[in-house]
Amino acid sequence: MAKHKPMCLLVSLLVVVGAVNWGLSALGYFLKTNLNVVNLLLGSWPVVENVVYLVVGLAGLAFGYMYLMMKECSCEKMK
Repeated sequence: MAKHKPMCLLVSLLVVVGAVNWGLSALGYFLKTNLNVVNLLLGSWPVVENVVYLVVGLAGLAFGYMYLMMKECSCEKMK
């Protein structure tokens, strides 16, 4: 487990960042403003912005795999 802990933490962090960004994007839609943090920070560099989206999406897939197959990303095992 110890060798997977840094990867698990990174993947979990990216999944949380992605989820918060999606939530803010939806809130921004209802408030008629742009709250997409990735777009606000990297909107002038669309290629970099899309690379961030790709990395976050891959982190989501990795998180799902680790959770379902390896059972190594649960909080109680990281203590």
